[in-house]
Amino acid sequence: MSQTITKNADDLPSGECSPGNARIETCRGLLRERMAEIDADSAGIFAEWEPAIEREAFRTGAENLAYYLAARQRDLTELQNDLSALGLSSLGRAESHPRQSIAAVAATLDGLCGRPANWPDPAELTVGLDTITRDQELFFGDFPGERKTRIMVTVPELGAHDPAYVDTLMEAGASCFRINCAHDGPEVWTAMIANIRASAKKAGRTCPIVMDIAGPKCRIETIDFAGRKRLFRGDRFRLLSTPDGSRDGLPAITITFPHIIAKLQPGTLVWIDDGKIGARVTEAGDNGIVFEVTIARDKGEKLKLEKGINFPSIDLEIEPLTQKDRADLPFVAAHADIVGCSFIQRTEDVRLLSSELKKHRGDRPPQPLLLKIETGLAVRNLPRLIVQAGARQPVAVMIARGDLAMEVGTERLSEVQEEILWLCEAAHVPVVWATQVLETLLKSGAPSRAEVTDAAMGQRAECVMLNKGPYIVETIQFLAGILRRMDRHQFKKSARLSALTSWRGAQPM
Repeated sequence: MSQTITKNADDLPSGECSPGNARIETCRGLLRERMAEIDADSAGIFAEWEPAIEREAFRTGAENLAYYLAARQRDLTELQNDLSALGLSSLGRAESHPRQSIAAVAATLDGLCGRPANWPDPAELTVGLDTITRDQELFFGDFPGERKTRIMVTVPELGAHDPAYVDTLMEAGASCFRINCAHDGPEVWTAMIANIRASAKKAGRTCPIVMDIAGPKCRIETIDFAGRKRLFRGDRFRLLSTPDGSRDGLPAITITFPHIIAKLQPGTLVWIDDGKIGARVTEAGDNGIVFEVTIARDKGEKLKLEKGINFPSIDLEIEPLTQKDRADLPFVAAHADIVGCSFIQRTEDVRLLSSELKKHRGDRPPQPLLLKIETGLAVRNLPRLIVQAGARQPVAVMIARGDLAMEVGTERLSEVQEEILWLCEAAHVPVVWATQVLETLLKSGAPSRAEVTDAAMGQRAECVMLNKGPYIVETIQFLAGILRRMDRHQFKKSARLSALTSWRGAQPM
């Protein structure tokens, strides 16, 4: 078909298409119409962001993100199908360079119709990915081998006491290390950092240290079991602002943020203990809130102290820094290469954290921020969060899939994590694929088939995070192998079309 089109186009006066190729002219007109709309809308989006941008290195990413948002606010399905039918780009892999990709397709259509064709400079297509690659090393370290996706390891307390253990983690494939500030304290953190720095120096490696500020977490504070060890579907329990000892036969709990109770209405959904218990409000009144359990295993579930409780449809209006976080900030500002930001939901949250860190940085430049996206509100605000942070300092994003699954719904999590990957590529910022990666292998020494597939999907991010576990060394090695193999076959959304080996040397029938 392409040969026929070329021949017909060559035989035509400039600006005309053969009758048989009217489809090309129609497609060209539709594309040009969409380009004008997208240009206008993206200019408006970027004009809102531009005054805040102080870091010139982020400007291109912000402009690209504005264009991508403008493009993806439209349903481009029809246009995509028309282009695919002509054997042209479907624009389905253009996150880091949508403007240039659309311009290239438009130039090709112009050429097929005998019009002057102006293709973009091919170098413009790599700018975004070059930026992501540069920041990937800044945030997640280097790796002297074939694997491109890095591995972040959460350091257990043993990492403070045994330097050889840190050597082993690095040799297994860890390229950066996460210190969870919800645990331990400055004395242990200091020892961890010293061991990591020494191991990296010995290996000639760059291994950044991420200090993850804990942030607020709504948890169960007290429990009155009322004689019930387990809750089953259909059971009820009560949420109180303070323990009252009423013993009305229903189990009762209090939570760390009692002001949330006033926001609850009949029908409101809650998740407890990472989704082990799901419940809905049936009564809301002076005697507290009554929930009915809708999700629990057949053998029932226990209410447990300190377990998290999520309210996915409620804006909790909680400040992102707790008293403990503020106490930790001087140490974090002095020692962390990267600051992990939990429970960031609004642009003012980013401004607050940056301002508080600045108080302890002196003349040193601001630290790169790793934004943990773990609520529905954070997802909705993600473009603005990226721009707010990236305008002043390097920024990356972590898909914190544990709380995020509770907040957006487990059946929607797959869609949301894909959209976050695409959006971040459009903004030219790197991404961490996090939470429960190879969790069964970490804890038991044997992976499930489903989590192996999940780990392979994580290869499209710039980094995959592993939590603590007794089999962490084996898990790092296993994950490194998966990432290395998947890197042969794909990069982001693009298939590499490397040679297949599974059928090499197959016997003839």
